[in-house]
Amino acid sequence: MALKDQINDDLKAALLGGDRFKGEVLRGLKAVILNEEVAKGKRDEGLDDAVIEQLIAREVKKRNESALIYDDAGRPELAENERKELKVISAYLPAQLSEADIEAVVNKVIVSLGVSDASAMGQVIGAVKKELGSSADGAIVAKLVKNALN
Repeated sequence: MALKDQINDDLKAALLGGDRFKGEVLRGLKAVILNEEVAKGKRDEGLDDAVIEQLIAREVKKRNESALIYDDAGRPELAENERKELKVISAYLPAQLSEADIEAVVNKVIVSLGVSDASAMGQVIGAVKKELGSSADGAIVAKLVKNALN
C-alpha cells in the first residue's frame, strides 16, 4: 500500500475511532503532501513514497526544533504537544539507523570517493544521504562526516 493511502486510511480510522488529536496531526500531514503535489504539478498522479518520506522527515525535524525552542522558553506543555505530534508522524518513516551503521556507510563513502579533507564534506554528505535516504537523520550524518574528515 502506498504511503499516502496508509496516511488516509489511518486518518479515517482515527476520526471514526474518536482520536481527534491523531486525526488533526494526520490532517496536517495530508495538507503538507497536497501542497507539495500542487507545487510540483503532480496533483493527479500524486507523489511517490520516497518524496513523501522526505516530506515526513522534514515535518519530524520541524517538530524536534519546535520542542527544543519551547523547552528553552520554559513552555514544557507546548514542547510535550510537539513531541506527541512527532510520535504520530514518525511512525510513517522507515526505521532509523544507529550511529554505528551510519558511520560504517560514511567511512565506505569516504574511501570510495577517495577524499580526505573537510573541503569535500558536502560531497560526502550528499553521497551518504543518497545511499541511506530518510533512514538516517541528516544532522547525525553531518556530524559523523565532519568527525571522519577532521
